[in-house]
Amino acid sequence: MARARALLLFSGGLDSMLAGKVLQAQGIEVLAVRFVTPFFHWKWRGREEEFDRVLREKYGFRGLVRDISNEYLAMLRDPPHGYGSAANPCIDCKILMLRKAREMMPEVGADFLATGEVVGQRPMSQRRNIMRHIEKEAGVSGILLRPLCARRLPPTEPEKRGLVDREKLYDFCGRGRKPQMRLAEAFGIRDYPTPAGGCVLTDPIIGERLLRLLELRGGLSVREAELALLGRHFIEEGMWLVVGRREAENRKLRELARPGDRLFRLRGVPGPTGLLVEGRGDPDRVREILKRYTPRARNLEAVELEELSP
Repeated sequence: MARARALLLFSGGLDSMLAGKVLQAQGIEVLAVRFVTPFFHWKWRGREEEFDRVLREKYGFRGLVRDISNEYLAMLRDPPHGYGSAANPCIDCKILMLRKAREMMPEVGADFLATGEVVGQRPMSQRRNIMRHIEKEAGVSGILLRPLCARRLPPTEPEKRGLVDREKLYDFCGRGRKPQMRLAEAFGIRDYPTPAGGCVLTDPIIGERLLRLLELRGGLSVREAELALLGRHFIEEGMWLVVGRREAENRKLRELARPGDRLFRLRGVPGPTGLLVEGRGDPDRVREILKRYTPRARNLEAVELEELSP
């Protein structure tokens, strides 16, 4: 009889690692999918083979990478369940990822889906009633197993079918991390990341910037989403200027520039690069802003703009 196969939504955090190891301990084959957008896990785009190799070596999971940027940005324009504290559409984000995972199941031959979620761990998307609502909206009711808190939830189809032994699952609950840390020690996992501060979309500065851009532009392309996470931003009437804060950002701005954009720096003075999106804006205003963030130019009476080729 062929082994059961689970498609695990893998964030790279301790909970998703443990969920995979709990299933693996029952002889279940684990395929770990990492969804990527400009807002999370973007570094793995185009590095599918490396991701698979890393996960096989570290955890014994097969690793998959899927870019869901276009669907994510379409949802971000007007998430049906709204935003959280900033521009974070937590509930609709989870629905989208589960929906995409469900669509992948025939392709990869998965018998069910799994996540590392724990009841009560996150206030917006991991309350018991919200978790049930997310399952229904994503069309994954019955096929989504949460190994770390499964015994606090109704049995799922893989449990009923005998693919998974419910007695070997867990009943974790709440925001504490000690049960997970003890389980990690039992599995010999020691190099897991500490709990992060959350999604970049919860950052109040980035969140405010994104909401303003979404309102002004009616949506963002993948390239514009990447720009929104870089440097200093000056969003004024008819102008969106992005200014690099360090040389690495200056290089990235040059990489992201497209025909129609305009790139500037101050002539003869080391300092930041400014990208004028779609070329709209007053060069005098650009010069004023670049001078403000170029220490060697602040005391100069006259500085000139130099336009670079995109």
